[in-house]
Amino acid sequence: MFRYRFPSRTLASKLILTHLTLKGVSAGNPFVCNHGFHSHPSNDTVENLSLLTQTQWKASTKLSASMSLLPKCYPLLFYSLHSNYASLRSVRRWHKKSKKVSKPPLDEGQFNRSVSQLPPRFTPEDLSNVITLQEDPLVCLELFNWASRQPRFRHDVSSYHITIKKLGSAKLYQEMDDVVNQVLAVSDIGSEALFNTSIYFFTEARKLSRAVSIYKHMRKSRVLGCRPSVITYNLLFTALLGRGNNSYINHVYMDTIRSLFRQMVNDGIEPDIFSLNAMIKGYVNSLHVNDALRIFHQMGTVYKSLPNSHSYNYLIHGLCAQSRTINAKELYGEMKNKGFVPSSKAYNSLVNCLAIGGEVEEAVRILWEMVERQRLADFITYRTILGEICRQGRVAEAMRLLKEWQEKELVDGHTYRKLLYGLEDEFGNSKE
Repeated sequence: MFRYRFPSRTLASKLILTHLTLKGVSAGNPFVCNHGFHSHPSNDTVENLSLLTQTQWKASTKLSASMSLLPKCYPLLFYSLHSNYASLRSVRRWHKKSKKVSKPPLDEGQFNRSVSQLPPRFTPEDLSNVITLQEDPLVCLELFNWASRQPRFRHDVSSYHITIKKLGSAKLYQEMDDVVNQVLAVSDIGSEALFNTSIYFFTEARKLSRAVSIYKHMRKSRVLGCRPSVITYNLLFTALLGRGNNSYINHVYMDTIRSLFRQMVNDGIEPDIFSLNAMIKGYVNSLHVNDALRIFHQMGTVYKSLPNSHSYNYLIHGLCAQSRTINAKELYGEMKNKGFVPSSKAYNSLVNCLAIGGEVEEAVRILWEMVERQRLADFITYRTILGEICRQGRVAEAMRLLKEWQEKELVDGHTYRKLLYGLEDEFGNSKE
């Protein structure tokens, strides 16, 4: 759903500033520049502005003497600062970083006990077993580094892998990155599972470029056990599909997903149901529904995997978003015949699409089917059905339907009143 950024804040600040400028206030105001709509601090108040940006709500304690002489202009300054969304994001990041607890010190006792569990001439397997049993990720890292300094010891895939798992699970991504770099520096060390684990944690850390670099390293590897698998591609698909709900962003990332899928097929890797559903979802999110249908119809023929409930849910939602009601109803019927139950999102999309298209009775019928199958309708779905019934001149019928929903506890008291007042405001109150 599109989130409004309330541009009226910026517009309001401009209008206030224009009004003050016309009144001649800016001539003696150290915060207002005469040649534009933006507020600029004078040299003697830069320090106060810096403190204001950091504290936001304690600005009154940071005012200089010159500011106290301009009570009418200070709200403009405060308003202008809060209308800058980039600054607000910076402040939120600053507060988030300030809340982070510093890394706790190493538990020397726990570290020494772990070392004592190792035999005199321990192997990478011995080290991996000790690290596996250790719950403190810092102790695990120290064990790994300590072992690296021991003579005649060399890490193998098992010790690298378990250390990366421990650090990634603890969100110690920088430390994990250092260990991954050690793996990449040795050409004959690595495995598909190790690199897949690294890709997973890098995507969790939102370091997508780092995950892609691991994938490229896997493709260049001469060791067959290090080459990408369908799991590798699915991890990348998941990361790329989780970049946001904006259709333009999805369109940009869909090019990358399409290229990865083509590379996977060209390398002889058979896509599984997760890969195919990722393609369908990506095409739907980027508004390429026909391409999604093409993948769907190739399932079971070109590819071995058959559609599942997720395949149908993505397509029904995408078709309804483009008002292709007939196609959506066909897939809905096919889905039911195969024993699949649509998701709440697919149901809501279909009901809304039918109601807006004038098929109100069918929309109401499917809504009751939703209730029977324990799927939840959202506020927009209820509002759309009632609104379309009222637009057909059946206001009293809409009111009775709303009352029935309340009696059957489909809507709570707050939602009932919100729907009722909305109908009365738009269509009037019917006493029939």
